[in-house]
Amino acid sequence: MTKSITLHLPDSPKRLILLLHGVGASPESMAPLGELLARQFDRAAIISVQAPDASDFGQGFQWFSVQGVTEENRFERIRTVMPRFVESVQYWQTQTKVPADRTTLIGFSQGAIMALSSTQMVDDPLASCIISLSGRLANRPTKAPKNTRIHFLHGDQDPVIDSQFAQQAHAELSKLGADTTFDLIANLVHTINQTEVHFIIRYLQDEIR
Repeated sequence: MTKSITLHLPDSPKRLILLLHGVGASPESMAPLGELLARQFDRAAIISVQAPDASDFGQGFQWFSVQGVTEENRFERIRTVMPRFVESVQYWQTQTKVPADRTTLIGFSQGAIMALSSTQMVDDPLASCIISLSGRLANRPTKAPKNTRIHFLHGDQDPVIDSQFAQQAHAELSKLGADTTFDLIANLVHTINQTEVHFIIRYLQDEIR
């Protein structure tokens, strides 16, 4: 956690925004988004969190290995590392003195998968808002998260995680009574673009006002 990047830390922050990178990436990969958000939300603490393990890809970091990952074994891999994810989120909540009900998790790809999966694996909510960028759930949800809004943003040309997984998760969470949205971004592959940034800012404005 000491290698995470503190992008903005005001005195007595009113909100905590944790940025969660994808597999094989690093906190630096989320820094441009965090710096942009810092200019918009000057009372928010913004941290780009480093996943704990070196990536199997030979560079960057990961929460869990994707070598040989399947629909059958993904859930168990995530469940095994979820305590470390929870510890990381709660560490920054303690450091900034910002509670879960004023925390937003913004995850890209594997970072989004971890944040989304926490809503199914952890009893007490880690955040009041989760923004999933090119993410998915490991399996079908069984409950609506308590007091947590979930926003799915996904490119319609994503070759890594098909948008159907995010759309399906949104639909199933909605049936369970979750507060969730889904937006499909045209011509977007497995990355973050300006259209998604506009959505993120709007979601945060709704949370912070």
